[in-house]
Amino acid sequence: MLSTLNVVLPIFALILVGWLARKLKILGDNALSELNRFVVYLALPALLFDIIANAKWQDIAQPAFILTFTVGMAAVFLLILFIQLRRTRHLADAALEGLNASYANTGFIGFPLALAFLGHDALAPTLIATILTVSVIFGAAIILIETGLQGEVKRHIIVGRVARSLIRNPLLVSPAVAIIFPLLNIQMPGSVNVFLKLLGGAASPCALIALGLFLAGKTVKRTRNEGATVTLLVVFKLVLQPALTWLLAVKVFALSALLTHTAVLMAALPTGTGPFMLAEFYQREASVTSKCILISTIISLFTISAYLACIR
Repeated sequence: MLSTLNVVLPIFALILVGWLARKLKILGDNALSELNRFVVYLALPALLFDIIANAKWQDIAQPAFILTFTVGMAAVFLLILFIQLRRTRHLADAALEGLNASYANTGFIGFPLALAFLGHDALAPTLIATILTVSVIFGAAIILIETGLQGEVKRHIIVGRVARSLIRNPLLVSPAVAIIFPLLNIQMPGSVNVFLKLLGGAASPCALIALGLFLAGKTVKRTRNEGATVTLLVVFKLVLQPALTWLLAVKVFALSALLTHTAVLMAALPTGTGPFMLAEFYQREASVTSKCILISTIISLFTISAYLACIR
């Protein structure tokens, strides 16, 4: 558990920095929105481009692992989406809550945990899980959010509006352009790589500081059934997703022990900052999302430690 704690402590430290910066008035009222815009328009697109453009097909050509992780993640996302829509939630909010329950913090926590407990061979499947998380499920959520925000208009008008919004969305354009590099086996120039890593490296820290700024801001009115919603999302993220992933890995696709443990470990990670960035960017209620990130990160100290103890 101490090893897991060492990995997640920087997350809490960055959230605390944001909280203190707001409480001490080091950063002003507009800092949250401006910092989040920096992440959405600059840092995160650079990170996505870097991850995908530098991926090697020989590392990610593992269809059984891809299916295992994708099906487990998508099933949780769709189940939450269905439940929340049945509760008459707005499509945009239901999509964000589905993302809360399925978007694992693979980038910030996944890589150091995989390296520490599973070894260097686990880094390639961890990269696959990261690509699937930050592009596939993230992209699907953006499409649903954009669709939900178009209002009650004719279907062909909605399609046109959504298409225009998606074409201008850097979080979708960036990975779509980056995929050309591994497809054509093009090497990124060294200076471009350095630029992308410098800019992309700011994405996670800035998002966590933004979360701290949000938590230190004005008290947000608690929405109806907020506690029950957060509990549901955290249980789905930390229990259902890894359990379903294990079932698929062992009973359906018969993955090797290394791939099974990597898939389950990635699925068992707490909610990442992606949903919070989208909630702020699209000006949706971010209270549930912020609590999901905090609570799932705290509880994952125990759930991940328990899983790692079982496989040792």
